[in-house]
Amino acid sequence: MSKHVTFMTIDDAEHYTAKERADIIAAYPAHEREARARGVPVLGSGRIFPVAEELIACEPFRLPRYWPRLGALDFGWDHPSAAVELAWDTEADIVYVSKATRGSQQTPAMQSVTLKPWGSWLPWAWPRDGRRETLEGAGIALANQYREHGLNMLGSHAQFPDGSVSVEAGLMDMLDRMQSGRFKVFNTLGPWFEEFRLYHRKDGQVVKLRDDLMSATRYGVMMLREALVDPAEFRAAKRSRGQTDPLAGFR
Repeated sequence: MSKHVTFMTIDDAEHYTAKERADIIAAYPAHEREARARGVPVLGSGRIFPVAEELIACEPFRLPRYWPRLGALDFGWDHPSAAVELAWDTEADIVYVSKATRGSQQTPAMQSVTLKPWGSWLPWAWPRDGRRETLEGAGIALANQYREHGLNMLGSHAQFPDGSVSVEAGLMDMLDRMQSGRFKVFNTLGPWFEEFRLYHRKDGQVVKLRDDLMSATRYGVMMLREALVDPAEFRAAKRSRGQTDPLAGFR
């Protein structure tokens, strides 16, 4: 017998108007709102990102073409492979998660079909296990399989500038951005928020279950320094003779 779990929030109850939904949420005690309105279990201190969704969710908008962007992958097979796109407002130092996708039992060839339309130029961050060989790849390192299928994979796995790969440091970087208003997620990315709500620790350890988009996002934030502006947009920008700021033509 197969099982499937469907997550729904009050935002999916479209028989209510937006104002009615807001009024219903406001009527709940503050400490119960996440659980009652969005089905977030009471995880107490175990929740990795104890941040209200309204602090990070934003309406989708057309990304300014001068913002650097970066893709990030988390590899998987039985547990899903996941990918996100991050856009970086460098002036305000705000990171936006603008795209997200995940799927189980997808080969690099299959996943690349989905991801290449995001931009062949888009650089991709990837985890340490991308150096390993896989059976499906006939001895070719996983990151190189994606590279051979047209993704612009970074030259090395995700790491901090000093070469470290601390999971906790990556999570704290994300949490600090969330709490300081420097991390936003398009509110249409339902699967991303599903993982965000349930991401937690047990006995002090991160629970590695339904965390694929969270992991991909962490790799992207770690490698944000590698984000690029779309080269075609950069070349098309009109710049005055003698102009010193190469991005001024975008504005």
